[in-house]
Amino acid sequence: MKLRTFLTTALAAAALAVTTNGFAQSTAAYKPEYRMSLVLGTAFPWGKSGEIWANFVRERTQGRINFKLYPGVSLIQGDQTREFSALRQGVIDLAVGSTINWSPQVRQLNLFSMPFLMPDFAAIDALTTGEVGAQLFKDIERAGAVPLAWGENGYREISNSKQAIKTPADLKGLKIRVVGSPLFLDTFTALGANPTQMSWADAQPAMASRAVDGQENPLSVFLAAKLPSVEQKHLTLWGYVADPLIFVVNKDIWASWTEADRAIVKQAAIDAGKEGKALARKGLVEPGKPLVKQLTDMGVTVTELTPEQRAEFVKVTRPVYDKWKNQIGADLVTKAEKAVAARR
Repeated sequence: MKLRTFLTTALAAAALAVTTNGFAQSTAAYKPEYRMSLVLGTAFPWGKSGEIWANFVRERTQGRINFKLYPGVSLIQGDQTREFSALRQGVIDLAVGSTINWSPQVRQLNLFSMPFLMPDFAAIDALTTGEVGAQLFKDIERAGAVPLAWGENGYREISNSKQAIKTPADLKGLKIRVVGSPLFLDTFTALGANPTQMSWADAQPAMASRAVDGQENPLSVFLAAKLPSVEQKHLTLWGYVADPLIFVVNKDIWASWTEADRAIVKQAAIDAGKEGKALARKGLVEPGKPLVKQLTDMGVTVTELTPEQRAEFVKVTRPVYDKWKNQIGADLVTKAEKAVAARR
């Protein structure tokens, strides 16, 4: 009789726990912390975006979910092109990642590296906030991860240690550090440069020793990494490609969270993405572009291309654009072209 009473009491307590404490039970399997991969640290808008996301999530979940930042893609020994694969495999729990770095695994993300597709910030927004962005998120899901929000690294401008770049001819023979993307190799080869693939960790020493002549990166990276101190004295604003960032979570990790917490993490990513975008554009969207003045005050020669000069670069890289349009998906690229044309 005592045993029956004990069992009845235990079963009732278990049922009560499920009905009244289901939330606590469902969060019991949460990790103490989740590993967030980043290429750049918090001195850059990229890393700052990840930090903002982590802070929002910790605050809004009352500490149930904690993200630990791993900048320098340290979870995969600095090889940024392996980040998406590692995320899919569970080596990484979540990331704020680059469309460029993930393009080897998700070919459609090469869209943003199509030379001179996006002439201004409104063009980037037209793609990421519209039908094209939604389609790319579906492609990422099919590839094995859960995308939540867009962020931004910025337009990639070109610098070097030798001369001002005003025409394609000025690039001839220059050794330019590029990320590990075949599209970047094709673009710079078409321009007559000598593109050299290397990780960002290796790039700065290579510039300091003049093993490479130049690089291309957003101005926020140029400043935060103090590139004028490694001989990068000539900078050209040509806006040839942009680098949107994506806030993404491993599928198994996503499934392990409650529906309520998933909603919190997603909204936190959206909010962090907006703040990160504002940081990436700071000094470039204001009248007079204060960031450009800051660079010239540092002794950097800044060249802003005229529409006619830019057209020359567009013309030289057009065969690369046409080749990659088919590789990325002609329908997607056409949809992007129409969105850019209709931007406000």
